[in-house]
Amino acid sequence: MNQQPDSVTTSGPGDTQRVETPQPKPANETAVSSEDALAAKTQEVERLQDRLLRLQAEFDNYRKRMQREKTEFLKFANESLLLELLPVLDNLERALASARAEASPTALADGIEMIVRLFLGTLEKFGVKPMEAAGKPFDPSLHQAVAQVETPDGSENLVVDEIQKGYLLEGRMLRAAMVRVSRAAADGSNGAATREGGQA
Repeated sequence: MNQQPDSVTTSGPGDTQRVETPQPKPANETAVSSEDALAAKTQEVERLQDRLLRLQAEFDNYRKRMQREKTEFLKFANESLLLELLPVLDNLERALASARAEASPTALADGIEMIVRLFLGTLEKFGVKPMEAAGKPFDPSLHQAVAQVETPDGSENLVVDEIQKGYLLEGRMLRAAMVRVSRAAADGSNGAATREGGQA
């Protein structure tokens, strides 16, 4: 079998020129090299896609967290202002109670009552609502006890009445209610009250 020469020598008039014939690479070596390059590129693309997905998830979590914090801030941004306004409402309610104690309601009492209703309506627009405490079990997270009242019926830790109303802001306590709390009467007074009730 004749083999092709690696080089061919040609001669022309006056000179000699040597031309090298390029040797082709083996077919299996070229295929392996291409497969390795493709695998490396595929792995790189997968790594970048995974990183992109992680970054998207982190950004989405960050966006949701910022939205929650913004909503929370807007909901309670007026808290200090509302705390300053509450004493005004307290005084209006005391004046109304004093005027109502007269034999007949006066125009002043009616006017104050109208102001209180208007003021409460304004507070409600900002998410402020009075809490109902009278007759309910004493809750230290909502009520501030300033006195205890003995009750002949033996009930304990019930709010007898409110000295100062408590208020909620969007369902969260804005100001605790100042209340008087019931306690069972001493044994002697409790028995006396029972006997009196029986004689009646």
